[in-house]
Amino acid sequence: MWKFEQLARQKGFIRIAGVDEAGRGPLAGPVVSAAVILPFPFPVAGVADSKTLTPRKREMLYGQIYAHADAIGIGIVDPGEIDRTDILKSSLLSMKIAVDNLLPQPDVVLIDGIFTIASVLPQKAIPKGDSLSASIAAASIVAKVTRDRLMERYHEDYPEFGFAAHKGYPTPFHKQAIRNHGCSPIHRKTFKGVREHLGLSYPSTFPSTPVSQTINSLHRRHG
Repeated sequence: MWKFEQLARQKGFIRIAGVDEAGRGPLAGPVVSAAVILPFPFPVAGVADSKTLTPRKREMLYGQIYAHADAIGIGIVDPGEIDRTDILKSSLLSMKIAVDNLLPQPDVVLIDGIFTIASVLPQKAIPKGDSLSASIAAASIVAKVTRDRLMERYHEDYPEFGFAAHKGYPTPFHKQAIRNHGCSPIHRKTFKGVREHLGLSYPSTFPSTPVSQTINSLHRRHG
């Protein structure tokens, strides 16, 4: 898991950032990216692709990463921007924001996937990087936990959609809830499974906390 970091160090790079996103597939909610610079050596075992970890393990590692990382940056792009552009552009934008939010800035960036971001920093895209690079794996954990917490917060505003359970992904319960209730303010209105139901009016009696307000308040609360 340290091969790419070691190769970067051999080239003279010291501050090596791993970057990953969470939330490309859901029908609702933002896409969230994290950029993480780990110390070398990193005193925490078990860092791996967030998709392979239990929620409890992710939460534990999330706390350990925040306790020991040299720097962490978060990038969040809301559903309105996803609808205005597309999910790929929004994912890459969230990654760029995450890297821009790192302090200090990295010497090089390792990115999960096949695309690089709009940055003057040296960078390398690594397919399946979340299972090959410790830095990217750490970023995947931070991004996943951050997004899950956001969706749990949105569940308080829109409980009838069950966001706390499925985090916005297209489960049978979620798709049926959209058919029953229409689209909430955080649904991605250009996504299949949502756009077919835009004619349904969402009940005005339910709260409608601005997406940016929820994101900013929860981001402050969790670092």
